[in-house]
Amino acid sequence: MKRLLAHPYLLLAVTSFFWGGNAVAGRLAIGHVSPMVITSLRWLVAVLILAPFALRDVRRDWPAIRPRLPLLFVLGAAGFTVFNAIFYAALLHTTAINVMIEQASMPLVVFLAGFVLFRTPASLPQIVGFSLTLVGVAVPAAHGHLATLLALDLNRGDAMMMAAVVIYGLYTIALRYKPAIHWRSMIFVLSASALVASLPFLAYETATGTAQWPDLEGALIVLYIALGPSLAGQTLYIRGVEMIGPNRANLFINLTPIFGAALAMAVLGEDLFPYHIAALVFVLGGIALAEKGRLSAEAPAAPPVPEDGETA
Repeated sequence: MKRLLAHPYLLLAVTSFFWGGNAVAGRLAIGHVSPMVITSLRWLVAVLILAPFALRDVRRDWPAIRPRLPLLFVLGAAGFTVFNAIFYAALLHTTAINVMIEQASMPLVVFLAGFVLFRTPASLPQIVGFSLTLVGVAVPAAHGHLATLLALDLNRGDAMMMAAVVIYGLYTIALRYKPAIHWRSMIFVLSASALVASLPFLAYETATGTAQWPDLEGALIVLYIALGPSLAGQTLYIRGVEMIGPNRANLFINLTPIFGAALAMAVLGEDLFPYHIAALVFVLGGIALAEKGRLSAEAPAAPPVPEDGETA
């Protein structure tokens, strides 16, 4: 059981479940708490919960943290704050199902960035798999209409979500530069950085009169987001990247729309259209093909067959 709980596939599947719930929570939050208030409060709660457990690790790891503190701040600001600020704002303009399917394009961003920046190799099945994922994301973004996609006439929320996806994909690639520190130190420093980085967004929302502080339902939503997608989800994702690398780990984000679509239909009553189903087929087919291509590429070559008269 202990070995199963430490398996990267399971850790990343649980991460995807929490992130699927994040989109549903973001839709439920409309009218109860505003996007930037959610972003700040989620990281405030995370920091307060982590502090009693992580500060000792941070003090021990400080010699390794200090020279990389600017990098860690950028990682927390981009991956935790900017991504989520755009994510929750996008949910004001599009459905949770659309957002979650579009989120599944992150592996393509990670693959392209890895290839351009680090010449990370990819097999033909992986490339085809990534291409299927891209098709699966384009379908809901165009609401099932090819003409909409060709004219680039996308819903504002869908376009915002695609920008958020690029930001998180680059964050995933940049995780390779994080220092070798305890996971509690890592998640605490990133969460604290995210909290600090969220304050200008909160100040802007307050200054424009659009900030909405949570009522009881909004507070419960913020608490779920802080404990699930923020603390558990981000911690498990970082651990998954450590175990199997960013390219493979990011593929499992493709499970997010599966969990999220089921939650959106059950909790929000959102409709699942035929083009959503087609998109999910492309997404799941992409992850399966890309992972199969990875396994084939890593398989050891068969030993040469000895010719007549030779010994093996």
